[in-house]
Amino acid sequence: MMEAVVFEDVVKRFRKYILKRQWTTLKSVFLNMVLRRKESPLRSYVYALNGMSFSVMKGETFGIIGRNGSGKTTILKLIAGIYRPDSGRIKVNGRISALIELGAGFHPDFTGRENIMVNGMILGLSKEEIRRKFDEIVSFAEIGEFIDMPVRTYSSGMYMRLAFSIAVNVDPDIFLIDEVLAVGDEGFVKKCLSKMDEFKRAGKTIILVSHDLSMVEKFCSRALWIENGKAVISGETSTVVNEYRKSFQG
Repeated sequence: MMEAVVFEDVVKRFRKYILKRQWTTLKSVFLNMVLRRKESPLRSYVYALNGMSFSVMKGETFGIIGRNGSGKTTILKLIAGIYRPDSGRIKVNGRISALIELGAGFHPDFTGRENIMVNGMILGLSKEEIRRKFDEIVSFAEIGEFIDMPVRTYSSGMYMRLAFSIAVNVDPDIFLIDEVLAVGDEGFVKKCLSKMDEFKRAGKTIILVSHDLSMVEKFCSRALWIENGKAVISGETSTVVNEYRKSFQG
């Protein structure tokens, strides 16, 4: 089988600045104000990923689990091209559609209609393709007359419905999902899960980040457990999830 996504020894770090503490006197404070001096920050780094390696095969549904801050969302953002690795190699084969942050890319003062056009173009569709898919996107989102209202007036559930509808109608090869299905009513969540099943049957690659372990077990053939930016274990979903659950019992 062809690999859809490959991470090879990937490192991603972020700068952290710590204000240098200095003893001061009234004289030094006055001089700093006159000379407009600033305390120099001490630069350090936080490693979101530190030597991450794994692969996802084409047509596979792959789950990523771990505690908050372990690096799960960073992986998705690297795959989507939002971040670039500091070192290591990432290979992605296919068109990507991502639901990483709820409503990311939506302009609050644009209507739903206008945001469909803008987001569709960001995801690689032509204006003609967006027009052709428009009615299907609106129908799936179930937001009715709100389509011509500014998205700042939308509830979080409406945000999710519109974002999910745009993402799935791009017809991606690789679909990235980060916890957004936790938002919304039960009926629409079932509709989204049904769409994911449809993607699986069509041979799409799905990478799912979720704290809902039962969902990961249901949809994913393989899973990866990460902690502190490093892989703990990867393999068959049931094995990985069971090991992860055991970590809470110690």
